[in-house]
Amino acid sequence: MSNRLFVKGNEAVCMGAIAAGCRHYFGYPITPQNEIPEFMSRELPGAGGVFLQAESEVAAINMVLGASAAGARVMTSSSGPGISLKAEGISFMAGSELPAVIVNMMRGGPGLGGIDASQADYFQAVKGCGHGGYRLIVLAPYSVQELYDLAMTAFDLADRYLLPVMILGDAMIGQMKESLIPRSYDPPTDLPEKSWAVTGKQGRAQGNTVKSLYLADGALEAHNWKLHGRYQQIQQQQVRCETLGLEDAELLITAFGSAARIAKTAVEMARQSGLKVGMIRPITLFPFPEKIYRQATERCRRILCVELNNGQMVEDVRLSVDRQAEVRFYGRPGGTGSMPTPEELFKQLQKHYKD
Repeated sequence: MSNRLFVKGNEAVCMGAIAAGCRHYFGYPITPQNEIPEFMSRELPGAGGVFLQAESEVAAINMVLGASAAGARVMTSSSGPGISLKAEGISFMAGSELPAVIVNMMRGGPGLGGIDASQADYFQAVKGCGHGGYRLIVLAPYSVQELYDLAMTAFDLADRYLLPVMILGDAMIGQMKESLIPRSYDPPTDLPEKSWAVTGKQGRAQGNTVKSLYLADGALEAHNWKLHGRYQQIQQQQVRCETLGLEDAELLITAFGSAARIAKTAVEMARQSGLKVGMIRPITLFPFPEKIYRQATERCRRILCVELNNGQMVEDVRLSVDRQAEVRFYGRPGGTGSMPTPEELFKQLQKHYKD
């Protein structure tokens, strides 16, 4: 019988990170992710790692930059306001081609907003929250098990493509407890060596330099085209998505993260009522599963996008679907009492199924 554990989502992402070889964590407290630094402060030293609570989010991300530049597997975490403070450092890491894992357990906003579940940081995560036009791989788990599993995946993707990877959760997923099946971490055998790491000369004529400043004629343009090519490669190779009932669907619903948990139950209710409803759940928000949306809506012309915000992912859905498809939106913008119930979404499916 499997060795199941009953843990919080915030703990699960730490467990996955440590299993994947993360031995450095730098962060600063903010609700609703405080169990992450708490867990790492307790468990990392015993695993031979380093935990440090920085004096600010700005300091934390620059410590992450330094550890990554030295070749370490390193993680930080925060929520929306803290991610905003980390944005400059994240851009510096993207420009310097440095891998790391950044966890954002989203809370309501803008400003301090509230500590309840929200998905209002979609733009911040997917469009690049800092300056310079970079991209992050963005993973959107919807369960405690996926937080654990995708933490391992995130470190491998960061090392493979030399960029920060964001795990985009929220207060609901981070704070909930669920059954988790731990597994052994099997590192890919084809990950590139970190020959670029700043580790001293070590027999070389000169040591490595990690930088994001390019002042020579044409150097910055060449660098940005190289990064752009890598983002295109990611779009071709790393799309992750779950689909349900697309083969006969007369209405589609799409959602990510915690909203997708509720939507999946509503789809089950619809199917039990005889409504042919299908579902698309993107697991990678970048790269976005554009082809899956387009192919699904070539046959089924109606799709309802559900989010815990006023409408953000819906823009990428509209850009991805077949030109004849109709995209509708239903959102709750976060805050106490604004989490939709499965029954609420089922009523929305009934409404849009008839229209």
